[in-house]
Amino acid sequence: MTKGIEFRKAHFPGRAQVDAYGNGGFRFADMSHRGSVLMLPSGVYGWEMTEGDPLDPALFRRVIEDAADIEVLLVGTGKEIRPLPVALKEMLKAHNIASDPMSTGAAVRTFNIMLAESRAVAAALIAV
Repeated sequence: MTKGIEFRKAHFPGRAQVDAYGNGGFRFADMSHRGSVLMLPSGVYGWEMTEGDPLDPALFRRVIEDAADIEVLLVGTGKEIRPLPVALKEMLKAHNIASDPMSTGAAVRTFNIMLAESRAVAAALIAV
């Protein structure tokens, strides 16, 4: 018996700068991904998040899994800056992660600079 196509959650196993963003997705490592992404030390993951969705702490579970390797989490909240909910900020702080919300474009630029400086940075980027 043969198996059919196996679908997996989107994942790129490694660190990568964001080469481009817009039109509902991101380009990195000579690939493209439609939708939002988590750029973590363990890799790049597809993230079920759209602009305007609540920033629920449960959606940041994978960030906490990489917490030992993250000092700063940049949160690209879409076209506009949105404040992070107190519960999310407290959860990140409890894991020694500083958080900084900004527009997705600003988060991409800042992430790329910090990554080039070999900083312990991660990004949660909502597609625009």
